[in-house]
Amino acid sequence: MKKLLSLAILLLGMAGFSQETTTTSQFSLNLLWPSAEYEVSISDNSTIDMNLGIGFAYHEDFTGSNYGIYPGFETQYRYYYNFLKRSEKDKKTSENSANYIALLGSVTGGDPIIGDLRYDSDYGIFFGPAWGMQRVYNSGFKLNLNLGAGYGFNENGDSYIAPLVAFQLGWVM
Repeated sequence: MKKLLSLAILLLGMAGFSQETTTTSQFSLNLLWPSAEYEVSISDNSTIDMNLGIGFAYHEDFTGSNYGIYPGFETQYRYYYNFLKRSEKDKKTSENSANYIALLGSVTGGDPIIGDLRYDSDYGIFFGPAWGMQRVYNSGFKLNLNLGAGYGFNENGDSYIAPLVAFQLGWVM
């Protein structure tokens, strides 16, 4: 009887410390490029992530190099694919700490807040696929990396294909 009671207590204790293997909704503030982000869970493995803040652009050609910091809004559909694998290795999966594939879209303003990279348009739109990795540590510190490529255009009919590299540091609130 003691062994059965001990086993029951052990299993209940493990269940109390088990990690989530499904997505959760969360709000975070990002510091590297200041922004506010809200990630909404829409299924066990999927979220919609919305980010309002600023972004950085750099352009170099034979005339020189220019940069700009622009206001923008980005949204992503994320599918997290490795919750179970991380959980089996006793790695953290809560707060959407996993790898994902995403489809993203963003809208940015045409005039920079800071910098000399000026566009002839009032806005730019960019969309495409990406791979990402998000980790949220016990302190609430968040690390997110996005890598991909996409298609961009503006209201003047200019278009381009470009790589996407995005790195976020911040805190989940």
